[in-house]
Amino acid sequence: MTNPSSESPFSDPDAVARYAEGPPRIVPGYAALLRMTTLLLEERVPSNGRVLVLGAGGGLELKTFAQAQPTWSFDGVDPAAEMLKLAEQTLATHSPRVQLHHGYIHDAPAGPFDAATCVLTMHFVAPEERQGTIDEVHRRLKPGSPFVMAHLSTPEGERERETWLSRYAAFTVACGTDPEKAQAARTAIASRLTILSPEQDEATLRDAGFSDVSLFYAGFAFRGWVAYA
Repeated sequence: MTNPSSESPFSDPDAVARYAEGPPRIVPGYAALLRMTTLLLEERVPSNGRVLVLGAGGGLELKTFAQAQPTWSFDGVDPAAEMLKLAEQTLATHSPRVQLHHGYIHDAPAGPFDAATCVLTMHFVAPEERQGTIDEVHRRLKPGSPFVMAHLSTPEGERERETWLSRYAAFTVACGTDPEKAQAARTAIASRLTILSPEQDEATLRDAGFSDVSLFYAGFAFRGWVAYA
């Protein structure tokens, strides 16, 4: 992963304070995505399971998992210090079961974990570091453990990508985002993020050693998969 820059919204305390408002307005079916992720984990994680959450800043998915499974424990890792502070606040009532780590996947405990998730994070990882990141997730999982990954992923080709990013922007406007801000976000995504195609994303999972790679979520420009170590 690349370090968050000084211009990153994840380093801006005011932007971080408003973070929880964002995902429901930009990710179609965000609450359902977290519920589905929880159900996929519950299929295989035991009652005393330990779950690794990559990109844990903010704490929204950690809170969902912790509320659903009061006997699981969690390790969350994130490179944005301000986002980890927000996660601490979000997870206050669950703090005895959650360990937060500042950094990247290499800074996460070695495990072994019963499951791992990476929700709305992988599209921020530099392309040359993405395969290595997924490799490290796989290395930390027990055999057969689920890994859920969801992020921006659009078909190859400039025209196709432009179409899906336009739909992304239209959805955010329909959910109450100012049109100018929605267009600015769309432009920033197109210029700053390297978005892989669904086929490329699935290949990174298989190349890391994951099997039974399955698409379980699609919301305009976002896709989500479950795979097993």
